[in-house]
Amino acid sequence: MVAEAAREATATHEAVAIVDFGSQYSQLIARRVREQNVYCELIPPDATADEVARLDPKAFILSGGPASVYEPGAPRAPDYVFASGRPVLAICYGMQLVAHQLGGRVSPAAKREFGQAEVERVDGALIFDGLPESFPVWMSHADHVEQLPPGFRALARSRNSPYAAMGNDRIVALQFHPEVVHTPLGGEILRNFLFKVAGLRGEWTPAAFVDEAVERIRAQVGDGRAICGLSGGVDSAVAAALTHRAIGDRLTCVFVDHGLLRKGERDQVVETFRDRLGFNLVAVDAASRFLERLAGVEDPEEKRRRIGHEFVRVFEHEAQRLTATVGQFDFLVQGTLYPDVIESATKHKTAQTIKTHHNVGGLPEQMEFDLVEPLRHVFKDEVRRIGLELGLPEDVVWRHPFPGPGLAIRILGEVTRERVRTLQEADAIFVEELRAAGLYRACAQALAVLTPLRTVGVMGDGRTYSNVVALRAVTTEDFMTADWARLPYDLLGRVSSRIVNEVADINRVVYDISSKPPATIEWE
Repeated sequence: MVAEAAREATATHEAVAIVDFGSQYSQLIARRVREQNVYCELIPPDATADEVARLDPKAFILSGGPASVYEPGAPRAPDYVFASGRPVLAICYGMQLVAHQLGGRVSPAAKREFGQAEVERVDGALIFDGLPESFPVWMSHADHVEQLPPGFRALARSRNSPYAAMGNDRIVALQFHPEVVHTPLGGEILRNFLFKVAGLRGEWTPAAFVDEAVERIRAQVGDGRAICGLSGGVDSAVAAALTHRAIGDRLTCVFVDHGLLRKGERDQVVETFRDRLGFNLVAVDAASRFLERLAGVEDPEEKRRRIGHEFVRVFEHEAQRLTATVGQFDFLVQGTLYPDVIESATKHKTAQTIKTHHNVGGLPEQMEFDLVEPLRHVFKDEVRRIGLELGLPEDVVWRHPFPGPGLAIRILGEVTRERVRTLQEADAIFVEELRAAGLYRACAQALAVLTPLRTVGVMGDGRTYSNVVALRAVTTEDFMTADWARLPYDLLGRVSSRIVNEVADINRVVYDISSKPPATIEWE
């Protein structure tokens, strides 16, 4: 089976399995491990040994979590983690599970620890090699280890935690969070675990990923043909470039103009990918059918669902049309990323669905294609490094993300042609001014949102009652968390003035200063 071959092809590098107990920091642990050129994946606590065998993990990390280990039904660490003989790093709740499951005792702490704390080393363990005798860390726990499991020794303590760290020859457990920036030496601690305790080599590089991804795609597709939904963004561009390297002319890219694009985007995508990069690209005008499907729809999840379904149907129609000239298509290539998978909660039962991504939970159950998703376990910044490794132009690699549903989820309420045109103009002004100020690359993502609000204004000597547009710009490394961009006031003033004066039916502009969390980057 080609699917089996594709799965086997993933176990060609050192890997770490991170057991995710629902911590808000679980994805951050993965990011920190990847930064050390070590491959890792998040797995749920109920993943079976056979499911995890695909990774052949050389080490395990147990994340934090909101539960108490002594509560009925609290998630447990899988038995195969301890039976494997592989090194284990346990963090916060993970540490308490180690104590609880291996014969120690965990109880509510007399004094909870939330925030900054000072940890003092009491043992010369490798995990703290090269660190000072005491250092600041970030704590977030109400329970603590009261009694060590047999064979464990104390490695560090804090004022409220006599066992701020414990371990034996194979297992290291930390009550604090080394993955957050509030633990300044957390990076050194993680490196010590990965390279000194676990003995890993850190060989997972963009070049290595390209080689592995190409082999996986070849194994999955075999002699078949694939069609790629190319949006023009870095995710689909890198997915297409990887697939093209793997199967060559048996890949056809389809760019769907769903009528929800940014201003001038169709022409830009065709010029870049067909003319400059030489991709076999078919551009499809499907604006009318998408807008018809969205008529009267206001719920954001329903918008995503309908757009996701319609995308696949367009691809199927194009594949049937092209079959007569290039042959049968059996595979659909998508630029699905790891955050898409995590946020859609399709794999991790301990996670809550935040929003359904159109290319994950928004797909219909019955499709005529098998999915090829070479970036499914990759973060956004890793995609950019892979794109540069593949030789893609920098203006493609560093283009701001644009969601598959397009402006439909930046228009709150019903989507109409008129509202799309209004938002296109406002968005174009914002991006143009960012580029002119030299701040486009300083923002990870910038966008305009057309709200359903209308407010009273004055233009000239007349009263207006027009739309409100919200501007949003964020800074982030991985798009799992983000902060609002501190743009200069004079820049925001120019953007506001231009939008109100140049775009019909808008008389007010506001700036979104929410971080993620609690907000998401997109408004819907």
